[in-house]
Amino acid sequence: MSTVLNMLRGGLIAAGLAALSTAAVAADAPDKTKQPRSCFFITQWRGWKAPSDDVLYLGVNLHDVYKVQLSTKSSELQWPDAHLISRTRGSDTVCDALDLELSVANDSGFREPLIATSLTKLTPDEVKAIPPKFRPN
Repeated sequence: MSTVLNMLRGGLIAAGLAALSTAAVAADAPDKTKQPRSCFFITQWRGWKAPSDDVLYLGVNLHDVYKVQLSTKSSELQWPDAHLISRTRGSDTVCDALDLELSVANDSGFREPLIATSLTKLTPDEVKAIPPKFRPN
């Protein structure tokens, strides 16, 4: 009887290890639905435009444009004297919306924090589709 129990225990342990191994392999498999992560250095950022109160376009390098979706609207972004302020802590690499600590300010001293919820590198066709007055400098 104890031999049968030992065989059952051994079989259960082997089945459990096989299940864990399969789960580990699945967790390491790349997610084909996600876009590849695209990063830039804050020093490569060369300009910005706001086509609406809750969207920013960041010009990076010569031809790249990143779309930043904001959590709330800020009419301050539409003012001609608006300045976008970016603060870095630690790394100066931007790979995700969480890497951006932004605020908008104007010449009168008003300053409003902005919370980025997404950061997306636009394709060349998406950049061409942006009206010229909203393309970042």
